[in-house]
Amino acid sequence: MFLSVYFFMQSFTSALVGRIQRDDRGQATAEYALVLLGGAVLAGLLLVWARGGAVTKLFDSVLSKVTGNV
Repeated sequence: MFLSVYFFMQSFTSALVGRIQRDDRGQATAEYALVLLGGAVLAGLLLVWARGGAVTKLFDSVLSKVTGNV
């Protein structure tokens, strides 16, 4: 009786472990997609910031400080 329960539990846990190990096959693809999505969001925010005139103001500020120190 105990031997059959042991074999049942052994086969059950090995099947469960095998199922868990097979479920993470697409994880790298999902992580890659999330990284690409994050990069696209950052690029979009950078474009919005650049179109708002902030880059021109930053460049003018740096240029005036450099020429003021010379």
